[in-house]
Amino acid sequence: MVTTQNITKTYRRYNRPALDGVSFHIARGTVCGLLGQNGAGKSTTLNLLTGCLIPDAGKIFIDGIDLSADPLQAKRRIGYAPENPPLYPDMTLDEYLTFVARAKGCKDIPAETARVMRLTETEPMRTRLLKTLSKGYRQRAGLAQALVGDPDILILDEPTIGLDPRQITAMRTLVAELGRTKTILLSSHILSEITLLCGQIIILAQGKLVADDTPEGILKNTGCAALEDAFLKLTDVPDDVEEVDV
Repeated sequence: MVTTQNITKTYRRYNRPALDGVSFHIARGTVCGLLGQNGAGKSTTLNLLTGCLIPDAGKIFIDGIDLSADPLQAKRRIGYAPENPPLYPDMTLDEYLTFVARAKGCKDIPAETARVMRLTETEPMRTRLLKTLSKGYRQRAGLAQALVGDPDILILDEPTIGLDPRQITAMRTLVAELGRTKTILLSSHILSEITLLCGQIIILAQGKLVADDTPEGILKNTGCAALEDAFLKLTDVPDDVEEVDV
């Protein structure tokens, strides 16, 4: 469903590549976690997968489509919720989702906006201006726009960052439910969050792929020096956050 082949990306202001020859495959119907310290290359990877950046070298395939050769068709299969949702503060939630649905070419726009609001439990905020929403509801609004058009692939960048424990639990529950029918790539620096939700884990360290395995396989191999370094600054979940039954 999502395949990268030796992707490399370098920013001129840095002395080393942000990504250096990274290859992985995420099968259809998989919830995959992308882990790494700050600066490991997680956000660069997500920006490349969504076509927001172009790799210096390597190939990206979305559902078998070469992203560089046919970006429009590839992007139609992706819903992307970045760490800071791209919200228009002076729109209501309903206006915003209607705008997104029109941009994505949805046929029955009222039905589609109602569907994603129901799915993300944001209906009570329908007529509220986005700038008045709490952090938790803004995160859900960002997820709602990613779900518009019912894409097969969801790419979520730190969806629980900045949320309180109750909001974290609610967001994790929603991601777990979506993962039953969609392919999800979930970026986080919270190890327990990834092991809880994901059947596949990819770990980056200093722009390189250091692990691509199941949670069990990852934990079994934590004696590896590269993995130990990658784990050093990964944080854990607050004690008062409930676990999600997946």
